[in-house]
Amino acid sequence: MVKTILKRIIQLIPILFIVSTIIFVITRMIPGDPAKTMLGPQAPVEAVEELREELGLNKSIGEQYLIYLKDVTKGDFGKSYAYNEPVMKLILERFPNTLILTVVSLCLAMLVAIPIGIISATRQYSIFDYVSMIGALVGVSMPIFWLGLMLVLVFSVNLDWLPSIGMGSLDKGLWDVIKHLILPSVCMATIPAATFARITRSSMLDVVKQDYIKSLRSKGLRESIVIWKHALKNALPPILTVIGLQVSTSLSGAILTETIFSWPGMGRMIVDAIENRDYMLIQGAVLFIAFLFVFVNLIVDILYLYVNPKVSYDGDKGGGE
Repeated sequence: MVKTILKRIIQLIPILFIVSTIIFVITRMIPGDPAKTMLGPQAPVEAVEELREELGLNKSIGEQYLIYLKDVTKGDFGKSYAYNEPVMKLILERFPNTLILTVVSLCLAMLVAIPIGIISATRQYSIFDYVSMIGALVGVSMPIFWLGLMLVLVFSVNLDWLPSIGMGSLDKGLWDVIKHLILPSVCMATIPAATFARITRSSMLDVVKQDYIKSLRSKGLRESIVIWKHALKNALPPILTVIGLQVSTSLSGAILTETIFSWPGMGRMIVDAIENRDYMLIQGAVLFIAFLFVFVNLIVDILYLYVNPKVSYDGDKGGGE
């Protein structure tokens, strides 16, 4: 166990190095000059050059890259051009908002989709199975930006039931925060829910056909115990993998949802940073998300060992059982 964790942690280093290099190159390819963006199109050339020198943009790309890597290895993501504040401070201010939205949406997706997947597997080829899987296919295929706009149009504009902008305030009570959270969390939960339902059904179908499940049934155990206690436990590994990937994807893919609903999270911050040509904030935010992605995958690998101790991640054994 300890050896596996150490190997995964060591593997983070080259991954994060590659990501930091790619994002550095991509940010420099964004059209526009951060200094001109900050000062405006009417700013004199002298003022623009002075600001470029202050920000270190007058140096060569190679020099900027070496300075960037040196700072990142120290845990310093630099200072935002637009906010004039440390990037890490801005990330830590916005990340909890994105985390709240991600956790709520994924919990909602799991609570709805996993039971649907289990029931579909136990009632294969029934009307419920067909309807739920068609719904899952629609959910996976539905564009988030379109769904978000439709939710706003129906529940905010036409019915005036729920707010569509911001995340509310605890000063106005917990219900105000919950009301602001409903639409973005439902929007963000759609694709994960569809994915969870399909994977759960597929995994459960493989398990319920096993001989030991038939043996448990022949012993007279209640069907609910056979399915929810024994079959589900052995069907969990693929489901855990998908949940881990969806956590990472949701944290990094909340940009559209947060933009549509003006949710003050990291996704919205990245969009604003791109508009402002804020290189340091873009680099820091994307690198932070990349770290979360690989960290969540590490947690999933560890959970695998607890759920199914027969699984081995030792490369010398070929990763088999």
